[in-house]
Amino acid sequence: MLFDKLETLDDLLLMCLKDLYSAETQLVEALPQMAAAAKDGRLRRGFERHLRETEEQVQRLERIGKSLNQDLSGETCVAMKGLIKEGQKLMSENATDEVMDAALIGASQKIEHYEIAAYGTAAHYAERLGYTDAAELLRKTLEEEQLTDTKLNELAKNYLNQKAE
Repeated sequence: MLFDKLETLDDLLLMCLKDLYSAETQLVEALPQMAAAAKDGRLRRGFERHLRETEEQVQRLERIGKSLNQDLSGETCVAMKGLIKEGQKLMSENATDEVMDAALIGASQKIEHYEIAAYGTAAHYAERLGYTDAAELLRKTLEEEQLTDTKLNELAKNYLNQKAE
């Protein structure tokens, strides 16, 4: 348990930041597996790019933690753990290459949607509390997550899902 009792918006922000830090560090471990499972070159390269971006996002969260004099490690994001576990189960399925790629996009978008919600919430809390620099860094990551979701959506709708039919 992170706090005996959540008493302030600062407490809630810290809880969100620790959750995001855990989520992103888990994702750094999972993305290479997803890239390896992707058969389509564009999808594989997209996962590899997102891994580099996620590593930068972890560094941003570390900067935010330092600026708030908080260690963000030590917690486990249960939601990300579940999403990754679901993705790993999916990757073990006996599927055609095309269907596996479509499934990987679906699993990735679930992760992106979770991150979009979490970063949006944390950015709002930080802004409300007057942590302008932290809010700006969180919004930058939020924009990256939204862009990744858009790219995944376009790849699925315009190409990979058609191949899986």
